[in-house]
Amino acid sequence: MQKGLFDGKHPFSQLIITVLAMFACGLLLMFVGMLFIPLVENVSLSDMMTGKVNIAEHIPIMRYLQTLQGVTLFIIPALFLGFLFEGSATRYFSFSKTGPKPWFLYVFFIMTSIVPLINLMASLNEMIVFPEWLADLEAKFRDMEDNAAKAMELFMGMNNINDLLFNIFMIGLIPALGEELIFRGIIQKICIRWTGVHAGIIIAAFLFSAMHMQFYGLFPRWLLGILFGYLLIWSKSIWLPIFAHFVNNTMAVAVEYLTRRNMVDEGISEYGSTVDAIPITIIFTAVCGLLLLKMIRDKSAMAGKLTCDNP
Repeated sequence: MQKGLFDGKHPFSQLIITVLAMFACGLLLMFVGMLFIPLVENVSLSDMMTGKVNIAEHIPIMRYLQTLQGVTLFIIPALFLGFLFEGSATRYFSFSKTGPKPWFLYVFFIMTSIVPLINLMASLNEMIVFPEWLADLEAKFRDMEDNAAKAMELFMGMNNINDLLFNIFMIGLIPALGEELIFRGIIQKICIRWTGVHAGIIIAAFLFSAMHMQFYGLFPRWLLGILFGYLLIWSKSIWLPIFAHFVNNTMAVAVEYLTRRNMVDEGISEYGSTVDAIPITIIFTAVCGLLLLKMIRDKSAMAGKLTCDNP
């Protein structure tokens, strides 16, 4: 069996290699990908690079660059790192393991029932006020949040079903696949080797949240990262956190699409973020907890059966 070039290296060394591979692949492949921008829309690459073209006015180019970033910064480096660390990305990520089939249904309902809690945490996160001596930092964080919101607003301008399907691909599938391969499949595995299971999951989830560069979404995204981390540990399958991430992102896209067509109430995307919704949030969170408990019990039962079959 072929070994990876950096198989068995110290976790810190593997972490540095991971960061370097992400930046190297991201910069190189992003540059190559940008050469094809004129094929996406009739825009001069030189005009775009010199700032003569306002990218915000060219949504197809923005979507192309967003998709390109997900592929070059996460998916391709992850597969490359799997080869470096174990000689095979398929072996490193255990792609052949799918986990218990009923768990995918459980995860679907977990991701839908956790939404009010995530919205409440996001609302509380946004209320954080920095001390006066950090006012400049707070202003910078607010500006970053506003810029991210403006970019997402442009992406969410879906005029037809084709726009919806592409957004599900760009916002739902690509980030779910790429970010889970990197943060759960690689970084979490490295952190667990270094610090232990629980600390490793928490650290990897924090890095996952911090990577988004949105302080006012830090804590709810951190919680989701922890959930995705335990799904991987319990199921031993990378596909389960990928599915959970996909459901989370796709729900946001679908709700936005339906809202813009007045098919659902405009406030549904923020449901659970207000004080009067706390009782419902508690109920939905309890449902989420019961499903997670069911999965933990299933895991224990499977482990017990395995022990009995292999005394």
